[in-house]
Amino acid sequence: MRRLRSLSALSALACAMAIWLTLSVPAAAADEAAAAPPAPSAAVPTLDTGDNAWLLTSSALVLFMTAPGLALFYSGLVRKKNVLGVMMQCIFLECLMTIIWALWGYSLAFGGSEAYLGDMRFLFMNGVQAVWEDGKSVTPLCDPAVGNIPVLTHMLFQGMFFIITPALICGAFAERMKFSAMVLFSILWGTLVYCPLCHWVWSSGILAYGSEHAGICAGGALDFAGGTVVHISSGVSALVCALLLGKRLGYGSEPMPPHNLTYTAMGAAMLWVGWFGFNAGSALGAGAVAASAFAATHFAAAAGGLAWATMEWITRGKPSVLGTCSGVVAGLVCITPASGYVQPMPAIAMGVAAGVVCFLACTKLKAAFRYDDSLDAFGVHGVGGTLGAILTGVFATRAVNDVSKEGKLLGLIEGGNLLTAQVIAAGITWGVAILATFVILKVLDATIGLRVSREAEIEGLDLSQHGEEGYIYI
Repeated sequence: MRRLRSLSALSALACAMAIWLTLSVPAAAADEAAAAPPAPSAAVPTLDTGDNAWLLTSSALVLFMTAPGLALFYSGLVRKKNVLGVMMQCIFLECLMTIIWALWGYSLAFGGSEAYLGDMRFLFMNGVQAVWEDGKSVTPLCDPAVGNIPVLTHMLFQGMFFIITPALICGAFAERMKFSAMVLFSILWGTLVYCPLCHWVWSSGILAYGSEHAGICAGGALDFAGGTVVHISSGVSALVCALLLGKRLGYGSEPMPPHNLTYTAMGAAMLWVGWFGFNAGSALGAGAVAASAFAATHFAAAAGGLAWATMEWITRGKPSVLGTCSGVVAGLVCITPASGYVQPMPAIAMGVAAGVVCFLACTKLKAAFRYDDSLDAFGVHGVGGTLGAILTGVFATRAVNDVSKEGKLLGLIEGGNLLTAQVIAAGITWGVAILATFVILKVLDATIGLRVSREAEIEGLDLSQHGEEGYIYI
């Protein structure tokens, strides 16, 4: 009966969201906005097939990060009775978030140039793929805001970020959250947290570097590939989830070791490869900035893995596979906001800092406050993303990517004042993620409940939520 109520609530929410979006902007107004020509001062760019090929490849690489990458990385860390539950979350979110992005997510994130939220010009993919002139289609549709690639390609690439971000949060409530609650949470969180933050940082909103609306953020912050939008938002939200759901049964009194570290090692390697699309793809072209971001990403990942393993070697006497994999991911997280703005040596320094700081967050900090962040989503993504956002304000340089306005210096290392904006943007992202996630979870808990029953948790989510087993012994 409770499952039926959960499904009914899900259906009602989906219908209400669709009706609200349909009625909020008249169809004629949406068509008019989509067909509006570019501003006279902005020439319509022509298609660059090389840039388009790289962005399509990057889109596939970022999708590859969620499944199989994250699915294997996370599923190896849980107990064997929950392996399918974690994989299901990642694969299901690939489906769910894709449809939300197509229906309204892309429009809320990248439609128009307002301060707080995108308009409805791309609602239901209206105006994304082609325009019509004299009865003939003109394609691909390029736009000055996205450069020499079709808007369709930009939509696909950014949609892959929309998929993986809520999947990262799943690491905090692994092994104890209802699947129905996870679905509803992801819909609401993606719409109410991710889309506004994405617009603020990567479109023309209040945190975007150089935006006319960025007065609140000292002229705007830099986030090349998702330090604030993806990692701080998901990591901080993950901490809120862990605190509100409470600890797993037996946490702290029963052993809960990872059931298959080979999965985790393979998943980490896949994440490393996919991250090149994540970061270098964010150049939105196949030029020098993409090459620099690629190099910075690789160096930071290597340095993070070495740093975490070294910390284990010093404190525990042995470096572990899990620690090295976690360090690699921490280095990747930390370099993400800075990847298109820093040189190789600072990238190595950022990787080392991430390996050390995230190691301490996942061991000392977690032990001190005794919260059950099951797979260290906060310790790696929340802490690593915040560290990366701040260090971007230290190491960003025009020598890599001259995005400064009127010749202004960027990072502290070259005498600029970007650091202030980076701290403000990180703080605002923390505040939004905490408040919105708290409200969403409280509403869901009061309506359908967040956590599976004691019996279902003991049985495992594979059987209790999906009626399947990951391992069958004959």
